[in-house]
Amino acid sequence: MDARVAVLASGTGTNLQALMDDPVVGPWVVLVLSDRAEAGALERARARGVPAVFVDPAAYPDRASFDRAVLSELRSHDVRFVAMAGFMRILGPELLRAYEGRIINLHPALLPSFPGAHGVRDALAWGVKVTGVTAHLVDEELDHGPIVAQEAVPVLPDDDWDSLAERIHEAEHRMYPKAVRALVEGRLRVEGRVVRVLEEIPGTGART
Repeated sequence: MDARVAVLASGTGTNLQALMDDPVVGPWVVLVLSDRAEAGALERARARGVPAVFVDPAAYPDRASFDRAVLSELRSHDVRFVAMAGFMRILGPELLRAYEGRIINLHPALLPSFPGAHGVRDALAWGVKVTGVTAHLVDEELDHGPIVAQEAVPVLPDDDWDSLAERIHEAEHRMYPKAVRALVEGRLRVEGRVVRVLEEIPGTGART
């Protein structure tokens, strides 16, 4: 199994940390890439001895050029799968084609509700009683690809952004390593928008 994973992150990297701390997924992480030089995710990667790369969007004239620079880094590290963990840029068609079906993203809401950059804030503003987290395959539309896994998180009457975000993060850290593992192990069967997650690794009989 060619399990070489790059993690794309723009922020503090708590979900990256959850992936690196997972006994199965952690050894697969061979690159951490960020669009922000000061991203905490890069420091977490360096502390673990994982190559950490900053690709500066300001150094490129357009998104396509930035995407090609990211793609070049992925290829130079022989990356087979991409896990987005708070990466705040939309990937373009060229990169998506190169890794079609092999890019997964984590979103802090129960998609298709509350897509975009403010899932926690939007859930609070709408007054929903339940929100959650979603792992999904990435396509050319924002927060749109087939859903791999979801976990519900209740919204409590006295929640504010901080308290709800904390429980959202806890759910993310539980769920995302499992979703990444299922992708890398070839246990996802995609039929249109429906994703089935197999319990056994195909061709081995090994149960997860």
